[in-house]
Amino acid sequence: MTADKRSAFSVLEAIIVVTFIAVIAAIAVPRLNFGIISRQRAECVARKIVTDLRRTRQHAITNAANNPEGYALNMIGSAPYGGYQIVRLGTSDTLDSCTIESRVSCKGGSNFEFGPLGNLKDGSSAELTVESEGRAFRISIVPATGAIKCVEN
Repeated sequence: MTADKRSAFSVLEAIIVVTFIAVIAAIAVPRLNFGIISRQRAECVARKIVTDLRRTRQHAITNAANNPEGYALNMIGSAPYGGYQIVRLGTSDTLDSCTIESRVSCKGGSNFEFGPLGNLKDGSSAELTVESEGRAFRISIVPATGAIKCVEN
C-alpha cells in the first residue's frame, strides 16, 4: 500500500501570506509619489491646446475660399479658464470644445483668431500660460506667421 503524499497550503498559511502583503501595501502606498502624475497634467493640457491651436489655424488656411473671416480658439470664462471652443468666425459655428480640469490653471490670452493666411488677426492674443503642481508651460504664437510654440518655464 502506498501512502498518498499531498502538498498544499493550509488556510492558516494563506491568511499569514495575505496579511503580510497587506501590511507591506499599507506601508508602501502612502510613500508612492503621485505628485509626478499630477505634474504631468499641465504638460498634457498644454499639448492639447497647442494641437487645437494648430488645428484652428489649419481650418483657417484650408477653408479660406469659403470663409475669409477665419477661425478662432476662444477661452471660456474668466482666467483661470475652464475650457475653450473652436469657432468659425462670421457664423460663430462651434466646431469643437474642450473642458480643462480644475486642477490646471490657464491664464493669459483669451481669443486666438487666425486669418485665411494662417496669421493671427489684429487684436488677437498671442500668449497663454498653463500651470499645475509647480509646472508651467508658455504657449506663444508668432502673429505674422501663426507659428505656435510651447516651452516649459
